[in-house]
Amino acid sequence: MTTTSTPSSTTKAQTVSDDALRLIDVDHVRFYVGNAKQAAHFYAYTFGFKLDQIADLTTGSRDEANYLLTQGNIRFILTSGLSLDHEAHDHVKRYGDGVRSIAFTVDDAEAAFNQAVKNGAEAENEPTTISNNDGSITTSAIKIYGRVIHTFVSRSGKYSLENVRKGGLISPAFAKVENYALNDYNQQNPCGLKYLDHCVGNVELGKMDYWVSWYENVLGFKLFKHFDDDDISTEYSALMSKVMDSGYGVIKFPINEPAPGKKKSQIQEYLDWHDNTAGVQHLAMRTNDELSSVTELNRRGVDFLYVPKEYYNEVWDRVNKMLKENGHDAVKEDHEKIKELGILVDADDEGYLLQLFTKPLQDRPTLFFEIICRRGSQSFGKGNFKALFESLEQEQERRGNL
Repeated sequence: MTTTSTPSSTTKAQTVSDDALRLIDVDHVRFYVGNAKQAAHFYAYTFGFKLDQIADLTTGSRDEANYLLTQGNIRFILTSGLSLDHEAHDHVKRYGDGVRSIAFTVDDAEAAFNQAVKNGAEAENEPTTISNNDGSITTSAIKIYGRVIHTFVSRSGKYSLENVRKGGLISPAFAKVENYALNDYNQQNPCGLKYLDHCVGNVELGKMDYWVSWYENVLGFKLFKHFDDDDISTEYSALMSKVMDSGYGVIKFPINEPAPGKKKSQIQEYLDWHDNTAGVQHLAMRTNDELSSVTELNRRGVDFLYVPKEYYNEVWDRVNKMLKENGHDAVKEDHEKIKELGILVDADDEGYLLQLFTKPLQDRPTLFFEIICRRGSQSFGKGNFKALFESLEQEQERRGNL
């Protein structure tokens, strides 16, 4: 069985309906890392991901090594360069390990690319199809903030999204991983992470509104929430954030920029250690049971931000009052266990949420994860911003970056 890779045809009609940009799912998130094999082991053990598939020298990939990690409907691809001129080397040198691409499954990756470029996007990769007798995948990509890209993916045959969700090959270039002991361990000791809830980008001062307009005009996203420096501030630092929504219930994209303060905000710290370049600050992963997930992640050694115990002196009155005023039941999870685990709690008119943030996942204070459980609330923990920022500032001070 042979595999071919060819540029896709560009003979389709020039005018493509906006339906071409209908997002079906987050196909995957690709990270550029210094050593994909070691990074895969870290994420497999620490966060409970299944090491599902690989594409490396053993499968015929000569210029890069790729490891596919899966959990629920989350798919991470960790990529390291093997050839001297692979762009992952420069990415890791300048920014450290981090997110390179947020990929979306669409009906037609070529049509989505053509429409996005027509709407003003800058092309990164022209549509290309990889196929064999079992099916095909077509990919294309456009540039977003910094060095991050959005990849469009359309699938057919055995490489359909339905089959990928069931554990089928994500691409003809990959092979299934066999006899990896951690996969059995993780199946017996699940972390319970289901899918990506949102992806947060940090951009330079004055660029937030530019990227808000970009998402509106290029991809047809809508403004979902807006937080200014009065909402997100402490005595020392502040930021501004606008949340963009795809409108298809796939994922939301908060976009942050620094705001003036007495000292340096977490956004500016990120930019300082990210070569003054915008990028993905954190990925939020949804769980249906925050307490069980955080307990298991703690046991595996995940390093979460510390939440001062004083936070819990007032949180229950604030949260339960909001819930009662809007006709919702009080927080059902064990209050003492929430306090013990240091989980943040917030509520809005639709319900409540539980959330907790890791410390940076690498030596540079850049990318981190959020573990979030939603009980109706579709917001982002506005009531927790002050407590969260104070915890972040404590870490910044420890690093000498406040």
